[in-house]
Amino acid sequence: MFHGTMTALVTPFSNGNIDEEAFREHLERQIESGVNGLIPAGTTGEAATLSFDEHKQVIRIAVEQAAGRVPVIAGTGSNNTAESIELTAAAKAIGADAALLISPYYNKPTQEGIYCHYKAVADAVHLPQLVYNVPGRTNSNILPETVGRLSHIANIVGIKDATANMEQLAQTLAACNDRIEFYSGDDASVLPFMAMGGKGVISVVSNIAPRTMLAVTDAMRAGDLARARAAQFAMCELNRMLFVQSNPIPVKAACAALGWMRGEMRLPLLPMSGEPRDNLYRVMESFEFEGERLELA
Repeated sequence: MFHGTMTALVTPFSNGNIDEEAFREHLERQIESGVNGLIPAGTTGEAATLSFDEHKQVIRIAVEQAAGRVPVIAGTGSNNTAESIELTAAAKAIGADAALLISPYYNKPTQEGIYCHYKAVADAVHLPQLVYNVPGRTNSNILPETVGRLSHIANIVGIKDATANMEQLAQTLAACNDRIEFYSGDDASVLPFMAMGGKGVISVVSNIAPRTMLAVTDAMRAGDLARARAAQFAMCELNRMLFVQSNPIPVKAACAALGWMRGEMRLPLLPMSGEPRDNLYRVMESFEFEGERLELA
């Protein structure tokens, strides 16, 4: 259903509120760059500190601005199953094309608990849904056999896999037997992920370098390994610098440096500063691939 480069969007803030103008401009910039999908209100969008009304507002703005030009996959995950159902139902009512649900964090559910969580949301809301496995955030790993069970649920259509573990990816692909599609959640390993059978990436770096990430996914889909490798290698330092502190701290700093929005974040996250920020700026200033450059404001 979905493919290529899909951007996990930052959420601009201004004086504590969602900066709708900056967000719409960012969405339009993404669409004009050619990305294949938009993901509002996810981890990169600071969903954990959005109120329920703000969460819906961010999804609504994305759906309105996309206006059917690219799919919108709304972040609707929570460690509270009832809340995930409520958010996913809201996303469907707003007009999102699908939902992306992080595996429950903090609670540390068993594999059976993870399965029952996703099944409950899928049974309650008939909207295409993507499972999101990111052990570094959730302190749990969705094992291949659990994903295999979930792949039999009709409206679970894919998984965002941020493990960067190719051995587990192979096992999970085998367990699912082509019933769902796979999307990388790790910008640094998109090429090998797609070589293994992935359909694309839900990307952080594409907030600021969408055309270069598109070069990777487009080239892999076309079988042009040389171009895909060149684009992936071009982003090596940029990918590294965007994760030297917790996402989305660096990418928010990068968007601010480009003059696209304020670098404002919500506690407990703080804006990037000092040497890490200076190092990020230096990498941004030297970045270039096929004419895509990052011009600091």
